[in-house]
Amino acid sequence: MIIIAGLGNPGAKYEKNRHNIGFMAVDEIASRWRFGPERAKFQSIVSEGEVEGTKVLLMKPQTYMNESGRAVGEAARFYKIKPSEIIVFHDEIDLAPGRFRMKTGGGAAGQNGVRSLISHLGADFRRARMGVGHPGEPQLVMHHVLGDFHKADKPWLDAMLQACADALPFAIKGDDERYQGEVMRLAPAPKFSPRQAAKGE
Repeated sequence: MIIIAGLGNPGAKYEKNRHNIGFMAVDEIASRWRFGPERAKFQSIVSEGEVEGTKVLLMKPQTYMNESGRAVGEAARFYKIKPSEIIVFHDEIDLAPGRFRMKTGGGAAGQNGVRSLISHLGADFRRARMGVGHPGEPQLVMHHVLGDFHKADKPWLDAMLQACADALPFAIKGDDERYQGEVMRLAPAPKFSPRQAAKGE
């Protein structure tokens, strides 16, 4: 069994925020693979289904971003799931909009949801990092991630979400490198340094 958790904040006011791209990815996966109805469990909204024969629990923690680890940790303990069987979709400001990277282990890089997960699971879970760009200055980051996506973002955002769902079997089989490559093949996005671009460098 695999747990796939999308990070975000609960409630309508956060729904279209860049910080909620993890929730959006989980919703797209649930739709693409025809998961069962959503219900409340593990301090989350969860749904269950299968991806090419592997059971998957989709989670949208309702603990707010900074406490995401409490919810995912509870589910992991209940199902006796190892960190290597947990995939977490989250926003990544150090990737250009539409870029996608898989990573296992490492630090939180300022992402408070990831920091919470590390404290509850250890570092060795798999991170599906979804680029949302950087505003250029550290003091603008909070406003940026808690701001809504713009209309102009819709083409790359929709493409990346669909690609993450369509290519998912590679991730389910544990081939994260192939999964990353397939997502970027299905939804190509220009590669650049978002910090430098925001500063006009």
